[in-house]
Amino acid sequence: MDLTIRAVTAHPVTIPVSATLGSVELSARMSCAIVEVTTTEGIVGHGLTAITDTEVAAFIINQLAGPNIIGLDALHREKIAERLYWQLTPRGQTGFASHVVSAIDLALWDILGKATGFPCWKLLGGARPEVPLYVTFGFASLDKQQLRDAALHLKGTGVERFKMVAGHRALQRRDNAADMHAVVCSDLERVQAVREAIGWECELFVDANCSLDAGSAAWLAGGLRELKVSFFEEPVRDNDPGRLADLRRTSGLRLAAGQNEGQLWRFRDLLAANAVDVLQPNAIICGGYTAAMKVAALAQAGNVAIDNGGAYPFHNMHLHGGLAHGGLVEWHLLSVELCKALFGGLPSRDGSKMALPDTSGLGFTLDAAALRDAVASPSPRQRKHN
Repeated sequence: MDLTIRAVTAHPVTIPVSATLGSVELSARMSCAIVEVTTTEGIVGHGLTAITDTEVAAFIINQLAGPNIIGLDALHREKIAERLYWQLTPRGQTGFASHVVSAIDLALWDILGKATGFPCWKLLGGARPEVPLYVTFGFASLDKQQLRDAALHLKGTGVERFKMVAGHRALQRRDNAADMHAVVCSDLERVQAVREAIGWECELFVDANCSLDAGSAAWLAGGLRELKVSFFEEPVRDNDPGRLADLRRTSGLRLAAGQNEGQLWRFRDLLAANAVDVLQPNAIICGGYTAAMKVAALAQAGNVAIDNGGAYPFHNMHLHGGLAHGGLVEWHLLSVELCKALFGGLPSRDGSKMALPDTSGLGFTLDAAALRDAVASPSPRQRKHN
């Protein structure tokens, strides 16, 4: 079988998505870059990256990374990852490069699965046929009553693990004279509203998206501990290992981080500093499954748990189903809706778990017509300049 890479094409996509949680409506414009890698024999693998400027990521793939791997064997994932490292990050930089590599690597694993007839989770180790989920629903756009209503609705569908946002862009908002203390006080009230709605029997997770300074994170952590939060995710700017280690030691909270990291040494530093209880490699950001497996090995060697952070459960489920120490997968409601708009054959959530597919590769198919329609829509940059 000839699996020589013949073509690599990336498509930046931005589409409106929405989700209904009883009386509560969620809506947003979500972006991703879809990558298609085609082999000489016509097998097409699909990859995805997001949580970045996806137009830039797609441009890099189409103009730089894609041409650099034409003619290589799609099975030679380590060789391709190393070639892309020296092309895009020759001095260990972080940034767009890891997103680019992730999308390409996922497509290569999809090709491997389609060529062998196995789903990626089995190729990654086949540890379990289903994965546990937590549901991310508590976005900053919801007020306290909406948070309560949405949480109660989800609990009624069998959800046992809930995640919400705190400190939404707090440090960014200082430019507009945002009061950091007022921000965290309000956030604590929001978390308390959700805890009251779901009861003490359910797990609750809080994500600050690297948007707090160390002092504000510490103040908020004191309240979160009283509310039995299961982990406090990315509480401080830059995932600063030293500050995270200090907060972990003084707060008594479990800390999680890593969803947006794109170099192995960044994960290594988090572990070496004893900064986290949960490491969160995201396969669409950290370098695909090829890199995520290495991150997972580092975590296992340090007796640190791994979970999926940063959304996109249909790509991350394979990692956590494949590994014996795989953890929770994030059912991020809006990213799920984005994937539903672009792919067919996606697995469904069953309460707080999801069965993994037995179909080959990633286990779902790109809707070519939906992709064409999405690509034809104006991008955020085009709308801005019109």
